Formats: sequence, structure tokens, C-alpha cells
Amino acid sequence: MNTPAAGTQDQVRRFIFENQPVRGHWVHLESAWRALRAHATYPPQVTELLGQAVVASVLLAATLKFRGTLTFQLQGNGLVSLLVAQCTHDFRVRAVARCDEVAVGELAAAHGDGARGASLFRRLVGESGLITVTVEADEKSLRYQGIVPLSGASLAESLEAYFASSEQLPTRVLLAADGEHGAGMLLQKLPEAAEEGSFDSSALEETWLGAQRGIARLGRHQGLRGQRIEELLAQGFPEHDLRLFRAAPVRFECRCSEGRVAGLLRALGPEEVRDVLREQGAVTVTCEFCHHPYRFDSVDVEALFADTPAGDSQSIH
Repeated sequence: MNTPAAGTQDQVRRFIFENQPVRGHWVHLESAWRALRAHATYPPQVTELLGQAVVASVLLAATLKFRGTLTFQLQGNGLVSLLVAQCTHDFRVRAVARCDEVAVGELAAAHGDGARGASLFRRLVGESGLITVTVEADEKSLRYQGIVPLSGASLAESLEAYFASSEQLPTRVLLAADGEHGAGMLLQKLPEAAEEGSFDSSALEETWLGAQRGIARLGRHQGLRGQRIEELLAQGFPEHDLRLFRAAPVRFECRCSEGRVAGLLRALGPEEVRDVLREQGAVTVTCEFCHHPYRFDSVDVEALFADTPAGDSQSIH
């Protein structure tokens, strides 16, 4: 088995089926995933789910042409109430989860390896919830948001349902993660060319069926085994001619800053911020993504509102 060369562990690559409107993307994360996880500790079951969400955000961003940030969010009524994974157009990622760690630990202790697959997924996310994909583009402050009900027996199936509902694109998704790696593959059948009559419909359908068989053949954890993408494609789709494009690097980067936190405090207004200052002696805001604390003492707070007349509250509720 070959392992990826140094520096290639964190990447996303696009590939296409030659002469057919079928495309794919593959993601493998290693050091970027470990760097992201260094800022928070979750139970293994939540770590796996969050890793899948990060991979999903990269796959989603890779399918789009935009400059800005894509946010993949899962809200449920289970033990994991919220998953948020963000990926920029140049594949900088960050993510956070909110969960009942005690209840997740009790679930693992009570069921052991028996709580797997669909059963574990639904116990974690609950029986109802939402998948939300938000794209905030830099150009002219454009914003797009797609919201679909949480469905399926896995995060991959939920993502497939999102594409079917919001994008009307037949899509198959493979997601996997553990404490050291995250990996995924996405296949899509593009409808435009077939509708225009550029491709033989029966040949296209056979190609798409073969593509689906191939991603099933690779299996859920195949992408975590350190194999190069060329080997995976050869194993999954030996009967098809594929074209593989250049890799784009993926890295962890939190985009919090003192300036952004200062803007948040200004939005709260001087009265509310000064109330916190009087109660606690300082105002501390901790980034949810990287857990970096930003501390503002009395001098800092007064500097924030130096241009705000006393009594002229700008509090936003």
C-alpha cells in the first residue's frame, strides 16, 4: 500500500468521467483535521460526526465557483444539538460542535459497538432537525442559503438529500472520519448536457449506474487507508476513463481576530458592555471555533466607545 507523499495529506481534487457529464471530488484531511481538533475535545462518536461535517463542507465548496465562505450546519434534537463546519473558497476550514457529552458517554458505555450506523446517527442528531448550507460571497455581499429537513441514516445520506432537494442534482456521497483522518468523495450527474441532447441518454444512465456502484465498492472507510486518489479511482471505477485535476491544499484556519470581536462588542452597545465590565472586572469573549480568549479591560472598553456619546446606546437586540 502506498501512502501519500509528505505535504499531500490535506487536499481536495476534482475528477471527471471522460465524455460524460459526471463529475466527482475527493477530499483527504490529516494535519488540518488534527489542528482543528486541537482546540476542543469531543467524545469519539461526536469527533467522527464533526469530521464528516468538515469533509462535507470542503466537498460542497469544491462544487461551487465563489469567493467567500460556505457554512454547513446541522441542527437536531438529539445528543448533538449543533454541528457547524465552515470552508472558504480557498479551502480554509474550521468547525465546532455542541453536544451533551455526558449523555454521549453513557450511550457509548451502554451500547458499545452495538450503537453504530443508522442507530448511532439518529441517537446523536435526533429524529428531526435541519441541514442548512449558507454561502456568503465577497462580491456585492451576495448570500445564498438552502435549508432541508434532516433525513437519512447518515450524514452522507443527508447531504445527498440536500442536493436532490436544493440543487436537483443526483449525487452520491462517501464520508468518513476518525481521530486522525477525514476523507470523502462526492459524485454528481450533471443534467444540462444530457437535456441538450449532447450525450446518449442510455450511455449516460449506464455511466451513472457504474459510478454509483464504484463509490459503493470503495466502501465507507476506504478513503482513510492512506491510499493515493489514483489508486482509489482505479479500484472504484476500473471500467471508466477518468480525468484527474490538480490538487488544492486544505488547511485549518480560524478567522477570529481582535478587530472582529471589537466590532461585536460595539454592536452590543456601551451600556451592556459596561454592565459586564462592572460585574466581572473585564469583558472576555472566547472564540467558539479555536477557543482563543479576547480580553478587554476598562481602558480597552472606553477606547471602543470613545466616539459614542454617553447615553447614546447603540445596543442591538
